[in-house]
Amino acid sequence: MPYDFAAIEAKWQEKWESEGTFYVNPDESKPKFYCLEMFPYPSGALHMGHLRNYSIGDLMARFLTMRGYNVLHPMGFDAFGLPAENAAIKYGVHPYEWTWNNIEKMTEQLKNMGCSYDWRRRITTCHPSYYRWNQWFFLKLYERGLAYRAESPINWCPSCRTVLANEQVIEGGHCWRCGSEVTKRKLEQWFFATTKYAQELLDSLDDLPGWPENVKIMQRNWIGRSEGVRLKFEVPELKETLETFTTRVDTIFGVTYIALSPEHPLVSKIMALSPHKDAVGSFVQRVTNLNATSAHLQETEKEGVFTGFYAINPANGKSVPLWIANYVLMEYGTGAVMGVPAHDQRDFEFAQKYGIPIIWVVRPVDGDIEDMTRAFEEEGLSCNSGQFDSLTTSEALEAMANWAEENGFGKKEVQYRLRDWLVSRQRYWGTPIPVVYCDRCGIVAIPEEDLPVILPTDVKMPKEGSSPLPHLEEWINTTCPKCGGPARRESDTLDTFVCSSWYFLRFCSPWCDDKPFDDEAHYWMPVDQYIGGIEHACLHLIYSRFFTKVLADMELVNFREPFINLLTQGMVIKDGAKMSKSRGNVVDPDEIIKRYGADTARLFILFASPPDKDLEWSDQGVEGAHRFLSRLWRYMEENIESLNNADPTLIAMDSLVEPDKRNLKRRIHKTIELVTRDIEVERQFNTAVARFMELFNEMNSYEPKDETDWSLLREAAETLVVCLSPFVPHICEELWEMLGHKGMVAKQPWPEVDPEALKEDEITIVVQINGKVRERLVLPAGLSEDEMVRRVFEDSKVQRRIEGLEVVKTIVVPDKLINLVVKR
Repeated sequence: MPYDFAAIEAKWQEKWESEGTFYVNPDESKPKFYCLEMFPYPSGALHMGHLRNYSIGDLMARFLTMRGYNVLHPMGFDAFGLPAENAAIKYGVHPYEWTWNNIEKMTEQLKNMGCSYDWRRRITTCHPSYYRWNQWFFLKLYERGLAYRAESPINWCPSCRTVLANEQVIEGGHCWRCGSEVTKRKLEQWFFATTKYAQELLDSLDDLPGWPENVKIMQRNWIGRSEGVRLKFEVPELKETLETFTTRVDTIFGVTYIALSPEHPLVSKIMALSPHKDAVGSFVQRVTNLNATSAHLQETEKEGVFTGFYAINPANGKSVPLWIANYVLMEYGTGAVMGVPAHDQRDFEFAQKYGIPIIWVVRPVDGDIEDMTRAFEEEGLSCNSGQFDSLTTSEALEAMANWAEENGFGKKEVQYRLRDWLVSRQRYWGTPIPVVYCDRCGIVAIPEEDLPVILPTDVKMPKEGSSPLPHLEEWINTTCPKCGGPARRESDTLDTFVCSSWYFLRFCSPWCDDKPFDDEAHYWMPVDQYIGGIEHACLHLIYSRFFTKVLADMELVNFREPFINLLTQGMVIKDGAKMSKSRGNVVDPDEIIKRYGADTARLFILFASPPDKDLEWSDQGVEGAHRFLSRLWRYMEENIESLNNADPTLIAMDSLVEPDKRNLKRRIHKTIELVTRDIEVERQFNTAVARFMELFNEMNSYEPKDETDWSLLREAAETLVVCLSPFVPHICEELWEMLGHKGMVAKQPWPEVDPEALKEDEITIVVQINGKVRERLVLPAGLSEDEMVRRVFEDSKVQRRIEGLEVVKTIVVPDKLINLVVKR
C-alpha cells in the first residue's frame, strides 16, 4: 500500500502520549542530559523558524536517549507580552483568552510535529503558579539591593500610553505600532542591577567553550568594558564641575570643546541661564524627542548648539566651549564627552561643521600627519602635550592617568557599556510588581506569604492601548502590609524577559508549589544543550546568565552558568529574504505537514542546510525529501517478508568472503560511525541525512542471492531505521514494528560500530621517490612492511621509475605510503 503518512503519524503520536514514552525522572544510574529549545511566544501558530528550532532539538533529544542518556526535553510558553494586548485591541478578545487559546493550538501543532517532549512539565508564564515566583525573585533581589527604583528618561508614546524600547521607535521618531510621534519623559522605573555582575558576566564567557564565538563577541561588545580616566572640568560661570570619562586621556591637551547630552542634569540650569536660551531650549526639545540609540546615531547627522558657557581644561588651563550635542547619550559614560577633533572622527566632523579649533596632540611614529582631512585615530607619539611630548601612546596613557590622579582632576576607572536592566512596563499583560506605596511607610514589599499578587483578568481593555490597572480601583487600592494604612499597588508590570530568565529551572520541577524549583534542579541543571536564535544573544542570554549568578550567590543553585552548550540556528529564508507576511513569502508549517507529513518537513529542514546556517526554502527540496521516504517505505513493504524471514543474528565480518557482502557490511558500520560523529560531535545533521541516503541506495541496488545476503540486508534495514528515527520518528516506528519488533524504536539503543567491519579490504598506497609522489597502487589492506615493499618493487610502473637508479633507503608507513630514496 502507499505511504500513508497521515495515518502513521497520528497512530504513533497517540501511542507516545498514551504510554508516556517521553516522561523522564531523575535516574542516578544514567548520565543526564538536559536538551532545551528556547520556548515560544504563543502567537497562535508555529512558523518555519519554530519548526527548524524544534526539529533540531528533537533530533538531539532522541539521539541522546538512544545513546544511553537520561534526557530531559521539556516545552512551555513565554506567555506574557505586548502582542496579546494588541490582539485585544484589534480583535476585541481579552489577552487571557487569546493567549490560552493560542497555547492549546500551538501545543497541538508541536505534538503533530512528533516532538518528544515530557508534556507533564509544560509551563506557561502567565499562570499564577509561575509568575508567583517571578514576584518572589523580585523580592529577593530587592532584599539584596539588586532591585531598585529610580527616575529614568524613557521613550513615551502618548497614543499607546506606554514606554517604548529604543528598538520600538521607528524612523523619524514614531511609534512602531500606531505611528504617533514619540516623546521623551522621565519616569520612576524599577531596575535590576545587572551592572554589579558586569565583570563576571564578561570574564565567565571564557568558561563557555561550547558557545559560538560570534555570540560571545556580541556579549563582550554589549557589556563593553572600558578602562580609562574620569576627568573633572570646572565651569566657573555656572559654579559647576563637569565629569567626563575617556579611554584616551593621552589626548587631553587636544580637547577643544565639551559636549553634553541633551538629557544631562546640567542642561536645565544651562537653559535657564544661557545667553542663547531660546536656541538651546529649541535644540534640546527637538533632539530629546528623537530616537537616541547608539545604532541610530551612527546614521544621523551630528548636530549641536553652543551654550554660551566655557569649561576649563585641567591639563593646560585653557577655556573650551561647552556644547550640547545630539550624539552624546546620557546612558553611556557620564553624559558628557571631551571633544578631541584631531583624534576622533566623530569629533572631527562636528568641529569642522561648527568651526571649532583642531589641535593635533598625537603624531605618527615615523613622521608628521600627512592627511589633515580626517582624524588621526591610530597610536603614535605625543606632541603639543607639554612634558609628555615624544611618549608613545601606551606610555602617555599611563603617565597622564597618574598625573591626573596626582593633581586631583582625574581618577582611573573601569566603565561598562552595559546598563542596569529596566524591568518595569506600563502594560497590563505581565507579572504585577509585588510592592505597594504607602504615604506613611513609602515603598513596601508584599510579604512572601501573600504571593502571588494576582493579575486581575476581569478587566476591560482600553481601546487606546493603555493599561487598565491604574484605573482598577478595587485592585489598585489596598492595605499597607507594614502599618495597615491605605496604600496603592504598583501598577507597572515586569518585563517579560524576567519570565524567560529562569524558566529552564522551573522545567526541572514544575509541580513544586512551595518553592520555584526543588532538588530535581540540582540533578538536571545546568542545561547541556540550548538551542535558539542568535537574535537573543544580548538580551535573554545575558539576563539568564545574570539571574543564574544571583541565584548562585543566594545559594539556591551550585553553578554559575545556565547553558553549557549553545547552538544558534540560522534563519529560514525564501526567495532570498527572511520569511515574513509583509514580503508574502511565508510557508505555513501546517500546510506542509498536511500535504507531505511531519517526517517530510523535519527531514527537509535537517537536510537542506547545516543547523547554524540560513536555510533556503525549496518546494523541490520538500518534494525530494518526501520521495526518499516514499522509496524507503516501498522498499521495506516489498521486501518485508524476506527481511523478517532472515536470520537476525549479526554476521561477523571475518566470516564474509565475497566482496559484495563485505562491502555492504562495511557500508552499514561506516554509516553508523560517520552519522554518530555528524550528530554528536560536528552537529552537521545534513551530512548525516546524506549518509542515510547512500546506505539506502546501496541496499536498494544490492541483489540478494542467499540467506546471508538477506541477513545483511536485515542488519542494514534495522540500522537505517534506528539511526534515521531521531530525524523522522513516525515512519521509523512503523517500519520497526513491521520488522517484527515489539518495543518502540525510540527506546532502542544506538547501534555499536564493529571495528572489524570498518577495515578496508583494499587500500591505495602512495609511492614517493625522493619525497615526491610518483605512483599510487591499490594493495590488500594489512600487509606487512616486507610484503608492501615486495609488491611495490614488483610493480612495472615503479620499476620504470627507478630504472638506472640506486635505492639507498626505503621508508614505509604501513597501509599509507612508501618513500624510496634513490641516487644515480
